[in-house]
Amino acid sequence: MGLITGVCSFLYHLPQIYKWLLKPYYITSVLMTVAFLVVRKAPGLCEYLATQREDGNSCDFDWREMEILMFLGAIVVMKNRRAITLEQHIGNLFLFSKVANVILFFRLDIRLGILYLALCVAFVMTCKPPLYMGPEYIKYFSDKTIDEELQRDTRVTWIVEFYANWSSDCQSFASVFADLSLKYNCTGLRFGKVDIGRYGEVSQRYGVSTSPLAKQLPSLILFQGGRESIRRPMVDSKGRAVSWTFNEENIIREFNLNEIFQKAKKLDKSRGLKEEDQNGVQPDEGSDEPHTETNNLEEPTESKKDQ
Repeated sequence: MGLITGVCSFLYHLPQIYKWLLKPYYITSVLMTVAFLVVRKAPGLCEYLATQREDGNSCDFDWREMEILMFLGAIVVMKNRRAITLEQHIGNLFLFSKVANVILFFRLDIRLGILYLALCVAFVMTCKPPLYMGPEYIKYFSDKTIDEELQRDTRVTWIVEFYANWSSDCQSFASVFADLSLKYNCTGLRFGKVDIGRYGEVSQRYGVSTSPLAKQLPSLILFQGGRESIRRPMVDSKGRAVSWTFNEENIIREFNLNEIFQKAKKLDKSRGLKEEDQNGVQPDEGSDEPHTETNNLEEPTESKKDQ
């Protein structure tokens, strides 16, 4: 059943996967993932490789290599149980495949192992995963604008994501947060992001650690009346994040987004009526319907991504 679900998910996301494969990061990752398979099966090359098979066939996997590959599959399945987005699933596959390839190449030939490890280091230093650039209604803060914006109108509720571009979890969560902003953004409920990897003062001011060991990235904080109301993930006494799944359902439930959104729309309506009174516009006579509620979806005034 799990295999059928995985195949269906793959076919559903096939157009998106095809677009990803055209990007240098994914092209290189795919090549590095299948590197050992290509070397072991390549005609004219595999004949010169060492093997522990009883039949001496050096162009096929021996029993130890099969064990390592099966262990790799089990690890990927376990890690993907907590993955939310397709990017996380593929990222886990790429990461653990590279680790398995390092072990396999070192076992095959130490020179090949050193060469592959050097390629992995060069890849990590020079090739970064592409950032999410899809539609969203999110305002990007700097260390100088976040406090001012949160205090500008205390009637506005803000959900702010504290992230870092180097964090793979933050990159995977970007599309989820963008979808939430498209569904719930209105005048009284706004969405914001701040790169605490770049603005270290903000991380200290709001108590969000950028250490990979703390596992606090990404962090979502709900601000009501200009003050912090809810934070996920929560942080224990040792400064480490309590495990929490960043999916859309959990965020809607934990932050009461549906209830907050209904209250926020009242602010939209009150502002609309106030503007009509100031402009001298009177409601149509004979109409018993309330004014149409509109969500003022404003484009971010700051740069969407600062790479």
